[in-house]
Amino acid sequence: MAEGNKIRLGILFGGRSGEHEVSLSSAASAMEALDSAEFDITAIGITKDGKLAGIPELRRMVPERLLGRVRLYSAPEAAGSRMLPTSDAKEPPARGGDSGPEIIFPLLHGPYGEDGTVQGLLEIAGLPYIGCGVLASAVGMDKVVMKQLFAQAGLPVVPCRVAASRSLEAEMGSIRHWIETEGGYPAFSKPANLGSSVGVFKIHSESELADALRRSAEYDRRILVEKGIDAREIECAILGNDDPQASVVGEIIPAREFYDYEAKYVDPSSRLEIPARIPDGLAEEIRSYAIRAFQAIDGSGLARVDFFLERGTRRVFVNEINTMPGFTPISMYSKLWDASGISFVGLIRRLVSLGYERHAERMQRRIS
Repeated sequence: MAEGNKIRLGILFGGRSGEHEVSLSSAASAMEALDSAEFDITAIGITKDGKLAGIPELRRMVPERLLGRVRLYSAPEAAGSRMLPTSDAKEPPARGGDSGPEIIFPLLHGPYGEDGTVQGLLEIAGLPYIGCGVLASAVGMDKVVMKQLFAQAGLPVVPCRVAASRSLEAEMGSIRHWIETEGGYPAFSKPANLGSSVGVFKIHSESELADALRRSAEYDRRILVEKGIDAREIECAILGNDDPQASVVGEIIPAREFYDYEAKYVDPSSRLEIPARIPDGLAEEIRSYAIRAFQAIDGSGLARVDFFLERGTRRVFVNEINTMPGFTPISMYSKLWDASGISFVGLIRRLVSLGYERHAERMQRRIS
């Protein structure tokens, strides 16, 4: 621990994915909310081109009002490393001795951060970190494998079809036939590996199909085509390791036709309803599904599980799991736990404890 038994927390943020700006927002919220008497925070930035941010870049990535609350991390260049500072550090780096972080909060969203890559790097380095491990993070990012595991665990999922981006033109006819067989339009196209609804398109008719698929294919080597469900969007937060807990259930009321990137981060008309206005028995069923989904991917620490509640039938479908959800005081994840009795700061304290717990387990394993 740092002086006064402070928790030396490294907040890793930014990254190469299309969710770079969302990560900056999550990191700023955590930095602002945490008491400097309890947490010694080191800001560790990754630029959009995947390099370790130098001091000048960090000063642009961290809001000016927060610069006095955090240490800005920089490291000497390592020949041949992809993780290089993007400019010469003009200030001494915060590393080594008692000044460096002792546990990392990888507040990275999307590929190159939430997908197991950074988690693997942290495990190689022997550093404790918050959140899901390599496997759960990778599976939670890949919607194709995720849905296969959910189906194997007996969880209800929306019918879908997978297509390879490089052979998309050749598969266009069979995809069109699949949509017609599944009941027609609307349908959805989405990249297999991305979040925050980036690259997700609602296809209202056959005339929109080809363009939507091509646009989704720009983001990943595989795309997912899903049957459109007339549904309410329900979410549940998970906290824990081997004995996970589920929060109260909430509902997204999107400002747009569906909960796309604009509705999530731009249009202020989107709103959250916590708790969701659904029968208690249905809410309990969703909470049970959320825990099972978390366990199906071997999750740890935290996750948010998203559901569709079909109008008219009340059938529940597990849509996806997000292993590093948006993390601001007004994000669905933290608001669900606030409604369940755990404050934003209390949530981070609990996540730090869970990170240490999982790290201690890894350190006790035999390696020879």
